[in-house]
Amino acid sequence: MRLQDKVAIVTGSSQGIGEAIARRYGREGARVAVVASRSMDKANTVVKAIRGEGGVAEAFVADCSKVADIERLVADVIKKFGTVDIVVNNAGIMHTASVEDTTEAMWDEQLDLNLKGAFFLVKSAYPEFRRKGKGKVINISSIWGIGAGPNCPAYCAAKGGMVNLTRALAVEIGRHNINVNSIAPGNIATPLNAHLRGPDMADYIQQMANMTPTGRDFLQPEELTGTAVYLASDDSDAVHGVTIAVDAGWSAW
Repeated sequence: MRLQDKVAIVTGSSQGIGEAIARRYGREGARVAVVASRSMDKANTVVKAIRGEGGVAEAFVADCSKVADIERLVADVIKKFGTVDIVVNNAGIMHTASVEDTTEAMWDEQLDLNLKGAFFLVKSAYPEFRRKGKGKVINISSIWGIGAGPNCPAYCAAKGGMVNLTRALAVEIGRHNINVNSIAPGNIATPLNAHLRGPDMADYIQQMANMTPTGRDFLQPEELTGTAVYLASDDSDAVHGVTIAVDAGWSAW
């Protein structure tokens, strides 16, 4: 197992991509902090699944748009597990809205959770990484962070910011054996984008398939987990500041 006895915080891991990564980390031997934004019941459901597969996990609740919650989360994880080795910044939100329909509240919600929260989670874990002399950070960006799409300006801004935040952190803290990298998922079927996959969205779904050279419209969250394991493992010790697209070739056009 490639992550034996490592302690991993995975935010937004009560569903979707975060849940898939948390469960894979559990199978790889990590002790996993499953973090939900509000529902301890949802977090405990994932914990139960990890334990059912022979892993070790505990449930936590934190609003990762709030610095106080983030600092408390890291302290609670260290108190429970004794340390932190891996941080996965996955918690995020997406509002589909045109420029005209994007409100200040929508902008702030997406930038606060998707970008600000990612930075402050790394900042909060940084002292423990320095104490240990090593750490792994995996930021979950998006193909809309390395490219762009219509009707989601705040989301694109946040995810693009995360890509460059990854580089900025890598060039500053990489000298301390802390690897900061990111994954840019393509169209992944999650609750976040369920509104784009309904029965009235057939034309959109076909468009997604047509715009991906492999002809795939939406990938499954589990297809990201191999990359997430690699970036959390010792195999990626020489990898810093990189964003890996897992998008069935979308960004290759």
